[in-house]
Amino acid sequence: MVQSLRLQDKVAIVTGASSGLGRAIAIRYAQEGAKVVCADLTPTARSQEEAGITTHDLITQKSGQAIFVQTDVGDATQMENLVAEAVKVYGRLDILVNNAGISIEARFPAVLHLTDEATWDTTMRVNAKSVFLGSKYGLGQILAQEPHDSGDRGWIINISSIMGMIAGPENHTQTAIFKETTTNLTPWDDLNHRHPLKGPGFPDDIAKMAVVLASEDASWVTGVCLPVDGGYTAR
Repeated sequence: MVQSLRLQDKVAIVTGASSGLGRAIAIRYAQEGAKVVCADLTPTARSQEEAGITTHDLITQKSGQAIFVQTDVGDATQMENLVAEAVKVYGRLDILVNNAGISIEARFPAVLHLTDEATWDTTMRVNAKSVFLGSKYGLGQILAQEPHDSGDRGWIINISSIMGMIAGPENHTQTAIFKETTTNLTPWDDLNHRHPLKGPGFPDDIAKMAVVLASEDASWVTGVCLPVDGGYTAR
């Protein structure tokens, strides 16, 4: 399981760790020597490809250290408990990755005046409030503990979509899931054409940068929006 050990013995919380990007980050962290606290609503991945084994079981199966803590990231009590559980099991908290997120509009697109309030509330609860809660309780613990030899007390990494920085191509969010895409892949082809590297990246591409940002290699990096997008925002 061990690679370069850039995160040796650091304790990391990763929200949304059961599948996708969070799973990739948790696995990479464990490979680099971190003790990983996997947080999600359920331990089982949403996709069939990843559902065969949970993230924390996969890590421990490969001689890494990990636990799972069931967490609703929009609930203050549960987020506070998540941090407390990390400290209870591993003694401290060094890294917090606020990764959990949802995209209801991608599955059920609607124009603004037809969007129901529940969709807005759920989206903001998971995508925005969770970052506040994670940072609130994570930072409280980080400031209360002894700093590392480097002087650093901890690292907080917030994951978001690049669509928070730029506007998406007109109509692609709608046509991508309409019936026409079952026979016509032009919208996807167009998206790939717009990308400098001719296609989207993979979860592990983001996970590798998440390792760098939580390591001593990024000691002079703070407070920056860092697109890891293969040049998409530079097009």
